[in-house]
Amino acid sequence: MITEVLRKIIGGILLVSLIAIGFSKPIQKYIEIPTSITLFEGQHLDLAKAEMVTATMSTDSSIALKQDNHSVSLKAKKRGENEMFLELAGFPIKKVDVNVLKDFKVIPGGQSIGVKLNTVGVLVVGHHQINTVNGKSSPGEIAGIKVGDIITKINGKKIEKMSDVAPFVQNAGKSGKPLSIVVNRENNYFTTELTPLKEKGEGSFKLGLYIRDSAAGIGTMTFYHPESRKYGALGHVISDMDTKKPIVVDDGQIVRSTVTSIEKGSNGNPGEKLARFSEDKEVIGNIVRNSPFGIFGELNQDIKNGILDKPMPIALSHQVKEGPAKILTVVDNDEVNLFDIEIVSTIPQKFPATKGMVIKVTDPKLLAKTGGIVQGMSGSPIIQNDKVVGAVTHVFVNDPTSGYGVHIEWMLNEAEIDIYEKQKEKAS
Repeated sequence: MITEVLRKIIGGILLVSLIAIGFSKPIQKYIEIPTSITLFEGQHLDLAKAEMVTATMSTDSSIALKQDNHSVSLKAKKRGENEMFLELAGFPIKKVDVNVLKDFKVIPGGQSIGVKLNTVGVLVVGHHQINTVNGKSSPGEIAGIKVGDIITKINGKKIEKMSDVAPFVQNAGKSGKPLSIVVNRENNYFTTELTPLKEKGEGSFKLGLYIRDSAAGIGTMTFYHPESRKYGALGHVISDMDTKKPIVVDDGQIVRSTVTSIEKGSNGNPGEKLARFSEDKEVIGNIVRNSPFGIFGELNQDIKNGILDKPMPIALSHQVKEGPAKILTVVDNDEVNLFDIEIVSTIPQKFPATKGMVIKVTDPKLLAKTGGIVQGMSGSPIIQNDKVVGAVTHVFVNDPTSGYGVHIEWMLNEAEIDIYEKQKEKAS
């Protein structure tokens, strides 16, 4: 015990001595190395650069620190299952805890997909003033129902689609009895009464509400996990175009889509991919979740992008670095291509959060075609150093060449894929 303390004291003195004789910059870089590192099996930490590289954990790793004409070597030795010590001249100076995760890979996407969401109940997107013999009135507004509310039950019966509503409305109108309506307002439920009214000159009764039970659009596939076939796409929540609120999903489907043209983006005017669903409208997967990190579900078949169709490792948020990267996306028909971007900044987030990266399109071909990031490109996977690191999410309105990206770590978490499962000890 005493010997170990002396070794650390001597190591500390050596470290201070190096700073005194002019090794301030490399020693500062050494000191900044995190004391706790998470990495996947089959990777090790390049301590000199403080970044992840493909290697092995079984051998020692050396660092050469150089400044002007002086040089000194530090060595990292693995001690125990999950820790390493940095040594100087054989004396331990700094302990680094290493959390080794099970090797994990996903297949990147890039394909253009069509998205159809079915809401839980029917979504109220507006009020309608009914012109009755007694003047204009909206029964829905009188009942306290607001835009963005979701009608889930009428007279105790579950409402799943718009066609479920009409019979209740006509029967209540004829009988003069009010409807008992259960409303979901931002996950808070309440019951209200609504009496349908008849439009002057017409024979049918109405609620005085505009309602919708589904939404459709296009986006880009980000990844899928070959073992479970779970996927993630878009990288951001889908909101209703009228209410601007996230759509509460009952279920949904994704289909293949083809990009027909591009509306090029410019400052103050984000562009857009124009696409159509595939003619056969073949469903390739379901949608079970619509979250701030994208849409998620399971594929019912394997899909290919034609470029990177083999499983690739991922990078955790703290492993992503500023610098060159690429995105996979479609700008013509259904052909996926790789385009150059720059990761301008990245935040090593400890908890799930959107907008973890700022990216900038640098590829001349993509800039000429789209002007940068356009609507429909959301979900395009970001590749750096042969790893899937995230997805494109939003464009900057005043600079369409730039936008935000989300770290792949959080999309996988939302897809309920456990990437944090530690490597199990092998039986002896």
